[in-house]
Amino acid sequence: MTQLIAPYGDTLVNLIDPARVDALKREALELPSLDLDWRQQCELEMLMSGAYSPLTGFMTHAQCVRVETERMLDNGLFWPLPVTLATRHASAAGFKPGDRIALRDGEGFMLAVLQIADVWEEDGVWHLGGPVEGAALPPHPDFAALRHTPAELRALFQKRGWRRVIAWQARQPMHRAQFEFCLKSAVENEANLLLHPQAGGDITDAPAYFGLVRSFMAIRERFPAATTHLALMPATPRTASAGALLLRAIVARNYGCALLIAGGEYLVEGECRRGEDLVRDHAGLDVGVLAERIGIRFVAYPRMVYVEDRAEYLPIADAPEGARQLTLSGEEFRRRMRAGLKIPDWYSFPEVLAELQRQNPPRDKQGFTVFFTGLSGAGKSTLARALAARLMEMGGRSVTLLDGDIVRRHLSSELGFSKAHRDINVRRIGFVASEITKNRGIAICAPIAPYRQTRRDVRAMIEAVGGFVEIHVATPIETCEARDRKGLYAKARAGLIPEFTGVSDPYEVPEHPELSIDTTGLAIDEAVQQLLLKLEYEGYLR
Repeated sequence: MTQLIAPYGDTLVNLIDPARVDALKREALELPSLDLDWRQQCELEMLMSGAYSPLTGFMTHAQCVRVETERMLDNGLFWPLPVTLATRHASAAGFKPGDRIALRDGEGFMLAVLQIADVWEEDGVWHLGGPVEGAALPPHPDFAALRHTPAELRALFQKRGWRRVIAWQARQPMHRAQFEFCLKSAVENEANLLLHPQAGGDITDAPAYFGLVRSFMAIRERFPAATTHLALMPATPRTASAGALLLRAIVARNYGCALLIAGGEYLVEGECRRGEDLVRDHAGLDVGVLAERIGIRFVAYPRMVYVEDRAEYLPIADAPEGARQLTLSGEEFRRRMRAGLKIPDWYSFPEVLAELQRQNPPRDKQGFTVFFTGLSGAGKSTLARALAARLMEMGGRSVTLLDGDIVRRHLSSELGFSKAHRDINVRRIGFVASEITKNRGIAICAPIAPYRQTRRDVRAMIEAVGGFVEIHVATPIETCEARDRKGLYAKARAGLIPEFTGVSDPYEVPEHPELSIDTTGLAIDEAVQQLLLKLEYEGYLR
């Protein structure tokens, strides 16, 4: 009887020995600790669960060099990419070979003990290598029923009598073209189908992945229940490359899959990466030959088009001559989703779109932050209060005003006005604004925020969960000084206030704000109207 494909290297690793767990936990109480972020936890979980079999720990520097130059492990087995524990944590500088350290999650939960065999630094990042003894997989409060280790998934396949499995390791939602190709590939290869999205994420740092998983739960109902299974892979997506594809092939084999669909997802720039592109010789790697060494066969995803006359997706090479062919780029799809425009029925399924719209609503349903920045006395607080009032009049969403002075009093009262403390204050404002934005509210912030890099970081934090509109209140310093009711500028010029923005400390003008406003001689109502028009133009208001 045909059996499932053997694990890579013929042994499925499990780095958690139940007989050792209690002893490890006791030992860990006396060990130095390293707290892992959610990406590091995902990599550790892939290692401990056996998804990276035959690896039994993180690679040393010599092993990484060998993988990078020879694509080979110490035992001669092919391996495409280094697997290390990389951290910027300052404590890593004090670790040395022979040390044992406890690896914990952000709440202190003990996951594993790392026996350090090597420590090295590259570009400010410390890399730790050595064998790992696991105590527990990272806890997941989400989608527990969809999580299976390689051993559990293999046992499930065997129980169902599955002997040949093809994997779709998605990192993006599945639409109709991918659905039809996966279904067709499973039938043509007489294989069962594993939908295995790369769902390494965290409920606080990567909330968008909830939409990805729910979209797969929705589309799963369209596949034959007896021949299809949905499970989550606790991996974070890597940059698309031949090496990353070959690592995914090893992971697929360890989960019991003999075939892997390559390609079929849109890259960041909006182009659909064809499987034919991915499996060609790339960067000195003959991907097809190396896949055979791994023991996996790639099923290359072709360029697909919707043939209207036949009401189905076909590879472009198989489309009948003269037939009407329809396509929609990933960039155009995302533009329509942001704008709340209709997505053609031939492109996706309504239940999938409904889940994606829940997670990524059009701009007029999103939360957003209006971030005023400018010199003291420029008019930021006045504009922020007036804008907040107008938005509250309009209704529909909660509005929170995070004025600089108010935040100083209630959130940052222990901080002074040094460069470091001002930076901390603005980042705190950004964090609160990101939470408001993530929960579909409107945050209006009005700090001075004099430093470009801090503003860039705040923008990145907020744009990950919603909209960000930077308003530079570009009132000249002469006007600001003339308005100064507290006499702060005069005190600063007299040397009584050190590091005062615009006098003894620089104000770095925003490079690309969404709007610049000079409030000199400008009525408040006129300025607020400019703000509202900008928000309407950007799609946040209707």
